[in-house]
Amino acid sequence: MKFIVSSSDLLKRLQGIGGVLNSSNTLPILNNFLFEIKGKSLTISASDLETTMTTAIEVEAKEEGSICIPARMLMDILKAFPEQPLTFDIDGKTCGIEISSDNGKYKLSGHSGNEFPKVPTIESPSKAELPAEVLANAISKTIFAAGNDDLRPVMSGVYFQLENDGITFVATDAHKLVRFKRNDVKAAEESSFIVPKKPLNLLKGLMAASGSNVKMEYNENNVFFAFDNITLVCRLIDGKYPNYSAVIPNENPNKLTIDRTELLNSIKRVSIFANKTTNQVKLKMTGSDLVISAEDLDFSNEANERLTCNYQGEDLEIGFNSRFLVEMLANMDAQEAIIQMSAPNRAGIIVPNGDTAGNEDILMLVMPVMLNP
Repeated sequence: MKFIVSSSDLLKRLQGIGGVLNSSNTLPILNNFLFEIKGKSLTISASDLETTMTTAIEVEAKEEGSICIPARMLMDILKAFPEQPLTFDIDGKTCGIEISSDNGKYKLSGHSGNEFPKVPTIESPSKAELPAEVLANAISKTIFAAGNDDLRPVMSGVYFQLENDGITFVATDAHKLVRFKRNDVKAAEESSFIVPKKPLNLLKGLMAASGSNVKMEYNENNVFFAFDNITLVCRLIDGKYPNYSAVIPNENPNKLTIDRTELLNSIKRVSIFANKTTNQVKLKMTGSDLVISAEDLDFSNEANERLTCNYQGEDLEIGFNSRFLVEMLANMDAQEAIIQMSAPNRAGIIVPNGDTAGNEDILMLVMPVMLNP
């Protein structure tokens, strides 16, 4: 088996799918890329058993075959080359690999392509299609709110809810929640599933630069994404997602409208002085005044800032985790944010003020931190 390929093109493709690789694998074969030649097409796969990514590239080749090549070593070699054609000559019997460049020859040993795990096929899948930028944006706006608790695996991914009138993406860790809806993307049949964070982070980076549509196929166990020359198939998180609608309070008479960037920057500054365990910042609203304060009694650190705002409701003092507020405000595009509240011990709702981009509807919920008496 022999083929010629551009060094920079090959490196770019490997970097695209290389994020799947784990630093420590139970199966040594997973430390390799699977190379498969069919006709003039080279298909490269990387897997961690839960997620498999594949990309294709045109090459000059005369015979078909497959080989597993050590991933880290191959990527290190390619990074050291300037752009040039490389010839890969593979001995099918010994799995020896010889790479020839303009300057020399490099030999390494691979493994039989038959040892690589087979990519799961999705039987009788449901299908949906949406623009890559829409899906990338939905992942960016929600994934930061997903949890990391191994005891609650259903909360460690993003919930996809496909309906006839749109798609809803939800992420929560029980302290914060984001619900992101698109009403311009519809599914032929209603369905829902939970996708783990790792494959979504991989997709997000690759889709942001894509102008094409993503084809999505899914059943009870797996979901398959395909766009440009990349495919990703991953195992879904098994379990029932919590009833997120039940925790979103409907009655929030106290409403704070404020410049989003101004509030974000103020919280960033004040939170430096907050207790490092609770990260608590206090919001005190009276009339058109908002006072943001934080203190760390252990180190006698203290800060407060006063901002002008539009506030409707009773005077209110409420505490929030500053890290959550910063993440939420940073992942919102609108110039102004609205924070809706009912009481110091009830969740606050953050929504953009006015029109959001396109057909988006985003709602963020954050649980309060109890204030010290």
